[in-house]
Amino acid sequence: MSDRFNHSNYLIRKKFFKVLGDAFHIYDAQGNLAFYVKQKAFKLKEDIRIFSSEDMTNEILVIKARSRIDFSATYDVVDSKSNESIGSFRRKGMKSILKDEWIILDNQDREVGLIAEDNMLLALVRRVLVNLVPQTFNGTIGQHNVFTFKQQFNPFIQKIDLDFSMDRNKLLDRRLGIAASVLLGAVEGSQQ
Repeated sequence: MSDRFNHSNYLIRKKFFKVLGDAFHIYDAQGNLAFYVKQKAFKLKEDIRIFSSEDMTNEILVIKARSRIDFSATYDVVDSKSNESIGSFRRKGMKSILKDEWIILDNQDREVGLIAEDNMLLALVRRVLVNLVPQTFNGTIGQHNVFTFKQQFNPFIQKIDLDFSMDRNKLLDRRLGIAASVLLGAVEGSQQ
């Protein structure tokens, strides 16, 4: 696994006014570009590509929806180099109306963890006030916190702090953690 996955903290910045699809820049704690993400526009079946740089010559990860638009969709994460399935994320459909929740699945489709929005009351307020109340998600494997995904308050540019520092035992494959943050930024961010 590349050194770019070995950082504890990242800053994710979503491009403002991207016409055809979304693009994200993911920076390490030193401000170096660690990943560039391209999400194609007008796709009925989500297909998100994660690259090492903006020139998009070195694809690292792929996130693909298993089915077309689906409220309880499952998204598979695949290592582009080895074609290895790393794991998946399944959205908790009806439950996500009140508070967004995602199940973390291993590469055998076994449930191993959960990604959940921080607070139901704040989640309901967010649905009314759009992006004026930043989202926070916590990722757990078993009973252990493995990451925090926290939007910064900015009504114009989506900036997200991603923190893996609490995962000292590396329970979560960082490739899956980066993919989770991209998925949350792309899918949840587009609903705001």
